Amino acid sequence: MSGADTVERLRQFLRELSPKARLLLIGELERCVLRGEDIAGADLVLQELRRVMREQRDGVPRIASSARLFFKPLEPFMVDDVGDHTHPGRIARSSFETLWTWIRRDLMPVDAKILSDDIGDALLANDEAKAKLITRRFQDRAAAAFTTHFEGAASDEKVRRRLLAQVGTPRSDEDSTTLRCVLKGRDKLAELAERLPLRIGNLANEQLDECKALIEAVENVDRELFLYALLIVRDRLAAPWQLVRLGTKAAGSDTAARVADTRYRVTVTIVLADLERMVRELGHELRSGRGVAVAALLKTIHDSARGLRTELDLPIASTWGRALGAVRANISDLLRSEIQSMPGRVRNLLRPRPSDEIRSNSVLDPDEVSEIEALVAFVGACRQFATELAVSEMTQRTFSELQQYLDQDMPALLDGVRHAGAADRGFRQSQVDAAVRLCVKVFGKDYAALMGKAAEVAGTERRAG
Repeated sequence: MSGADTVERLRQFLRELSPKARLLLIGELERCVLRGEDIAGADLVLQELRRVMREQRDGVPRIASSARLFFKPLEPFMVDDVGDHTHPGRIARSSFETLWTWIRRDLMPVDAKILSDDIGDALLANDEAKAKLITRRFQDRAAAAFTTHFEGAASDEKVRRRLLAQVGTPRSDEDSTTLRCVLKGRDKLAELAERLPLRIGNLANEQLDECKALIEAVENVDRELFLYALLIVRDRLAAPWQLVRLGTKAAGSDTAARVADTRYRVTVTIVLADLERMVRELGHELRSGRGVAVAALLKTIHDSARGLRTELDLPIASTWGRALGAVRANISDLLRSEIQSMPGRVRNLLRPRPSDEIRSNSVLDPDEVSEIEALVAFVGACRQFATELAVSEMTQRTFSELQQYLDQDMPALLDGVRHAGAADRGFRQSQVDAAVRLCVKVFGKDYAALMGKAAEVAGTERRAG
């Protein structure tokens, strides 16, 4: 089974899980990642979980069966991002519907109609082999048509601009090139994928040499496939930032200028583009208010930024150094409001209230408690990775403020339980319970257990009184 088939089966399995099961899986995997446990494929599973939940939340349209089969060789080169962002050799998933429209409407309208009809008939007859054969023949004709159209337009800029406008994606030139190259080199790239391990834990030593040799064997057949061979290797890496090691290997040096003089310089561009995409994904999750596995995503961002800085001698004033500096500044800006809002939200949740402010027999909103608990855990993760994310001082100050608040105000909450009446008893107890949950995140389970026992004693004293 190919790596693409394995990922597709994983994605289908995750789609079929119940929302509750997905949340439980996310929580457990996040805890493992943040504890530093090396669980094979954890990052991949979390990435796919974020994708599945985002697709279901946003109602991402599904393209036709014929289109899915046609684009299957492109799966290793799909990226979940806005179509106008640069990802060398990759196509935004959101652009495939537009590309298929162009093929059906302008490039090969008659062939595309026949393809859809024939594949529909084959799938109805449950003849998957025939559907694949029909698709392969159409892919070959499409690759030839791409070459004919774009070579014909190369000498006339006006014709070329009109052709790119027909393609219709935000990066139509790059997308059409990727589509043509991948379809043309479909079999050679598939052979490379088959020869690679499904997961490369550490791209170093003999494995680094073997991957480099496999990439260059593909390049020797077709120079245009070099970039796509790199991306197939990248998708097998447990730590995709390690792709830059191919650059330092080719250069025989970790000096950025030396790497930039080799054809492997694109490895740094790929890793920087991945890092920028992950930061945009982080921003999306934070703004949505329903962040999915953001702590694990933070760790991946942290590891990628650190990997670039440690693997390469990267002058701050260089093009790559400025790009990395801009990413780190963007991360800091994204995290600032979340981090700085946390102490105030905790104070508002737990502040002791006079009885006339408490609605009879009410309790804290469980969803709000869970949300703030997740925010505290998130700030704890930021603190863990603070140096590389350029938020060290901010997280230290915020977390110290929270520790001081919980430590100093817990007695007042316990005293509130001791003196509560029948109407406000449930609310005050829910505040103490919430504080104990937050203590787990801030001080650890042992301290939280002591606070829990103190809460039990306070409840007992109230009943005895």
